[in-house]
Amino acid sequence: MARTLIRSGAADCMLVIGFEQMSPGSIKSAWTDRPSPMGLSTQMMEDTRGRHDSPRNAQYFANAGREYGARAEDFAEIARISHEHSQRNPYAQFRQPHSLQDILKSPMIHAPLTKLQCSPTSDGAGAAVIVSQRFLDARPQLRGQAILIAGQTLMTDSPALFSRSAMDLVGFDMTKRAVAAAYKEAGVGPKDVAVCELHDCFSANELILLEGLGFSELGKAHEMVRKGDITYGGKGPIINPSGGLISKGHPLGATGLAQCAELCWQLRGWANNRLVEGKVALQHNLGLGGAVVVNIYKRADGGENRKLSDEEVVAASGFAYNPAVEARHPTVEEADRVRSRVARCEYALGDTQEKIQARL
Repeated sequence: MARTLIRSGAADCMLVIGFEQMSPGSIKSAWTDRPSPMGLSTQMMEDTRGRHDSPRNAQYFANAGREYGARAEDFAEIARISHEHSQRNPYAQFRQPHSLQDILKSPMIHAPLTKLQCSPTSDGAGAAVIVSQRFLDARPQLRGQAILIAGQTLMTDSPALFSRSAMDLVGFDMTKRAVAAAYKEAGVGPKDVAVCELHDCFSANELILLEGLGFSELGKAHEMVRKGDITYGGKGPIINPSGGLISKGHPLGATGLAQCAELCWQLRGWANNRLVEGKVALQHNLGLGGAVVVNIYKRADGGENRKLSDEEVVAASGFAYNPAVEARHPTVEEADRVRSRVARCEYALGDTQEKIQARL
């Protein structure tokens, strides 16, 4: 919405915020007095795959993984890589590596998905500033950290949702259509993508999306996993250097903006402890029932990223530290620097600062 408003000329600078505070345990509906928007999808799943007591979302994606077809070890290896990547992301909810056997032996949620292959319930927040070219041209000091949204698509499910395919029921068809449109707008293809943050709510979904996003040939996504092509040292693209939803966490309203932040840090060269060199980054985020967003990012200067030192990041930004590799609470003085000088309203701010300081 922010990009659309800016492209229309309605605004030049917009702040986009996403946040979530989740209840413990698997996701459940908070409303029992109205029909569920997932009612038809759930009925389709139960008609084709049976009714089970395991968490419903896990059933959706486990069924899709079974339909795609791969060894249990392939799904577990995806999770192992995600947990390994998360060690270098200071914002990840879980930063502990796990062996393949640890993942396979963790509690079974819905076969083939074990607990360590599932994203956790999480609290979190993310934000991004979206600006017009006119705004950027008037502030040349920002050009070095500007990232271009080169392609962007939001699509919803088609009637393929009810094709009786477990993969289409979790968005495989709409992902393929959305990414094709985003590639066309950005003037790139899957082979141009160096780094990708994708919606790995469960390891099975990541395997499916490797094909859905065009990174593998038909039926060959599991071979990418076995060869190590989705992690550092492989043929790429590097998938979820942040640790992904499995390790970083999945606060629903913040997930997309967290992906955006990671890819901006990658293309700027700020993520110097986990950098993926390249010119093009792809973000994929979806929701069941169903919608998918694909963003393709490039550096605004058209160049390739290079690893910056923490000192270079501080010199080039308004931060007193490198936020890509260090998670730090803002001080009162740092917060004050980014507040409006002409439109402050202490009444609207209320006791927010006092509450934040009390927590710190």
